[in-house]
This record gives sequence, structure tokens and C-alpha cells, in this order.
Amino acid sequence: MGSVHSQAYANMPDIQLAGIIDLRTAVAEPLATQLGVPFFANYDEFWRNCDADVVDICIPTCFHRQYIERAASAGKHVICEKPLALTAQDAQAAIDVCRDNHVRLFVGQVVRFFPEYQRMHAVVTENQLGQVGTVRTFRGGVFPTAWNDWYANAKMSGTLLVDLLVHDFDFLRWCFGDVKRVFARSLLPYEANRVDHAFVSLRFNSGVIAHVEGSWALPSGFFTEVEIAGATGTLQHKSADSAPVHFSRRHTVDGKPVVEVPSSPLAHSPYYLELAHFMECLRTGGDSLVEPEDALEALKISLAALESATSGQVVSLGSEEKGCVGK
Repeated sequence: MGSVHSQAYANMPDIQLAGIIDLRTAVAEPLATQLGVPFFANYDEFWRNCDADVVDICIPTCFHRQYIERAASAGKHVICEKPLALTAQDAQAAIDVCRDNHVRLFVGQVVRFFPEYQRMHAVVTENQLGQVGTVRTFRGGVFPTAWNDWYANAKMSGTLLVDLLVHDFDFLRWCFGDVKRVFARSLLPYEANRVDHAFVSLRFNSGVIAHVEGSWALPSGFFTEVEIAGATGTLQHKSADSAPVHFSRRHTVDGKPVVEVPSSPLAHSPYYLELAHFMECLRTGGDSLVEPEDALEALKISLAALESATSGQVVSLGSEEKGCVGK
């Protein structure tokens, strides 16, 4: 993800990439050379030799709070990849340190910047489906590989319930509001290394029920799906289709047949759009499409799912039972 972000910044007008920091010299130094920017083998070396207005953190989740605190304490705005942290306490501490040092914190919940998800959000919030009853989502692919195989370490990644499905939890909360209860099943404790699969049921305060499935067990590829059923229509998204969103609405007034309205991606990648949006928020002081508190709430849903998958019990996110979240 650091490579993706670096390439995006290098292509943005009026943005200067100040440097790339990475422990993996053999991986990151060629990228820095390609982009014509300095390479630093560690954060202290960067701090001694380079200055920047914004620090973009694309490292394993367990280190997020530490580096957010270092950057914010130095007066730097922070962009951090999702999830914001591994615990709700660490996430809140990251938000607090940025607020106390009067710097902005942006979290890479990039699904909000995918045009197909923006289209689905608009269909729902404009009430084009009527009262929504049920939702189904899927997100998954092969087991990811990275530095030190950290995705296979639950203490570093939080499993796919935290690292992967936080995308869908954020999107669903964006559409339907706060979650009331969570029930989850997964392969915890792991039956085999480098395989993970989970099912999560969410009940929202609004009454919507969502079934969220995630997988790091497919033999190849990556894909996403969304199905939303409302009183007056249905909506489907399948990333494998050439037209990734199919919206059909039942006409009850004039008897016209169902109409399908496709939506397709824009020219820039969602990652570019996300980072460009964050830069614009810094220029203008405007609100972000995803605020730190949104990332914190999505993380709390992930942590509740992890708690449920471990305990086998339903976990409440209501005010009466907050103690079970973020342990």
C-alpha cells in the first residue's frame, strides 16, 4: 500500500513527495529512485534529514498508534491506512493526540471512494429502495503476504475480521447508521496457517440486518459483492462483472418494467481519489468524507465480531454493554 500511495502522490499536481521510509531497503529504495525522492531506512533518519507537512503511515496495524503519536507530536498531519488501530483504546488515543496537537488525522477507509460504492450509498440514502430490510456482502481472495508474514499473526493483524471486513463494516455503517448487535463465526482458533474465513451478522439500530462474509481462503483472485433489498427495489454489485453495479427499481405507479442503471469506475483509482480528497481537506480545512471517528466506529464493529467469534456469544454495541468492545 505504501507503493500505491507513493505513486499516487507522485502523480498529483502541487504535491511534492518528500521521501519514502521503509525497513525493506531492497523493496523501497528502487521505488524511491524511480520517483526521484530520497529513501530512508528508518523514521529517525528521515526526521534528521527531511521535512514534510504530512506523514502517510502504511505499516502493520499494530504499529499505527506509535507512529501516529510520533508524527502528531512533531506537528505533522497524518494519513493512516485502515484499520486505525488494533484496539479501540489505541484508536481513541491516536485521535486524541492528533486533536491535542492541532493536526488532522485521515484514515484510509478507501471503499467510500470507490465509485460503485458511492453509487450504492446514494441509492440507499436517497431512499430509492424504500425501507431496506436485509443486506449481504462478500469480500475476499487469497491470503495476503507481506513483511514478516504479519497477516498470519492475529496479534499484528487482528485477523480478517479486523483487517479486511472493516471495509464493509464502515460502508454499511455509512449507509445504515450505528450497529446494535454483532454475531460472528470464523476459523478462530486457526485450524491452519494462512487460511481465514468468517461470517458476521449485524443488526443495526435502524432495524436493517446485514450478513457479511469475508475470506482469505480463495485459491486465487479477489472480488467483492453487495446485495441490498428494500421495500421498492433491490441493488446488486459484483466486482467480477464488467458493469459492477446493477440497480433495479420496481415501478408501482405506471406499471413500467424494471429499469437497470449500471455504474462504472472513474479514470483515477480510488486510492488516488482518496488521497487527493485528504489533500484538499488540508488546503481548505473542510470536512473529510471519512472522519477519524468513523474509522473508530468501524473498528469497534470489527472488534465486536472478533469477540463474538472467540466467545461464541452475541456482542452488543449498545451503551449498556460497551465493556465487551476493544478488549
